Amino acid sequence: MSLLKNLHISTKCQVLSRAAMRLLRSSALQRQTGSHALRGPASVHACSGTAFLTARTSQRDPRTPALCMALRQLCALSAALVWGCVASSSYHTAVAPPRDLQITDPGLLGSLDIEWKPPPSVQTFNECTVKYRFEYRNAGDRDWKVIFTRKLKFRVGFDLSRTAEAKVQTLLEGRCTNDVEVQSDWIYATFQVPLQGKLESEVQNFHCIYHDWEYLECTWQPGLLAPRGVHYGLYYWYEGLDHAAQCDDYIQDHGINIGCMLQNLSQAEYKDLSICVNGSAAATLLRPLYVTLRLHNLAKPSPPKQMVVSMSASEELHVAWSPPGGETPPQCLEYEVQLAEDEGEAKAAWASVSTQMETALTISRANQSRISCVRVRGRTNIFCADQGFWSEWTQECFSVSRKEDKQLFILIPVILSLSSSLIICILIGQCKKRSPAGKPLHGSVGC
Repeated sequence: MSLLKNLHISTKCQVLSRAAMRLLRSSALQRQTGSHALRGPASVHACSGTAFLTARTSQRDPRTPALCMALRQLCALSAALVWGCVASSSYHTAVAPPRDLQITDPGLLGSLDIEWKPPPSVQTFNECTVKYRFEYRNAGDRDWKVIFTRKLKFRVGFDLSRTAEAKVQTLLEGRCTNDVEVQSDWIYATFQVPLQGKLESEVQNFHCIYHDWEYLECTWQPGLLAPRGVHYGLYYWYEGLDHAAQCDDYIQDHGINIGCMLQNLSQAEYKDLSICVNGSAAATLLRPLYVTLRLHNLAKPSPPKQMVVSMSASEELHVAWSPPGGETPPQCLEYEVQLAEDEGEAKAAWASVSTQMETALTISRANQSRISCVRVRGRTNIFCADQGFWSEWTQECFSVSRKEDKQLFILIPVILSLSSSLIICILIGQCKKRSPAGKPLHGSVGC
């Protein structure tokens, strides 16, 4: 039915075009015959609501009313032609939204399946590309996560303690739209799991660090309403596992699980890692905690190694170090370098002098202090992660003599030499005074 309507509108547009061409030829013929009836030069003004002639004589041609009528009809037909073609184009490029948006829980700790069906008229757009804009978030989040795709199903991570929200629209672009992207209306869906227990019974201060890209350490504290003897378990899942797995290496405090160490997670890097910390206690319902993590955003490297500091003749510090060990990719690291200089009795203050990806740096010293310290730390750079944790500092302190000390060091031997000569002369004078008259001295120095 829609194709017949499009064909009907296109045919109407062609008819209007042919009628306008016939009217143009008729108008041109009338202008040619009318110009011979005038005794002087004349001009025609049309499509302004009226048509009139101006001539040097007051005599008017009897065909003038017919010409004006033809020009009015031409303007009306032109407007109808434009309207008809625009209406045909806009009707042809309209696109319907997807259908039957659904969210289902496969039991993977927050990874939900979201799927939809294409719009009913998608087969008619043979000369266009049909895509979808898919957005999702948890209720309360300000920003939506956006995916452009041609797929009809996705599995994404949510915090199941809050409502999951999703929306999708159709995008159409190609020859059928004159290469202009046409968007449909949105369709929406939500999902919420039944929550048990009070919010205060959920574990608190949940925190994870991915050490050296080798192992994940997650810690938490019992909920405010958790009773004595509560037992906590951590479960996790990522794409590639057949089902959710449980932690087998817990961190305990007085017999209560307060953390977990997860090894061999390289297959989970740059994927959603879904985690649930659930608690159980006698006659008490505890609310589980659901989180979705990205390991590369939790990475914390070890401190840089083998730092070497040297001083050049021009009073410049040369600092070099090696990347930390472990599985941290060296190309994924950036470093912060800080310098502290002792200014006498004042306490030394650290100042950042560089943040870089290289493992060497030359620093010009700001003053002629006696002692300097340099320290370096690293973290994952923006090319490998959105964020990350700084490592601990690698620090090196050393003594540097001031110029005044060097000058004093040169003067000390000179002063000692002069002092020794003066003492020797004084001793010689004293010996001469003590010697008897006429007796020669047996030695030049001794008494």
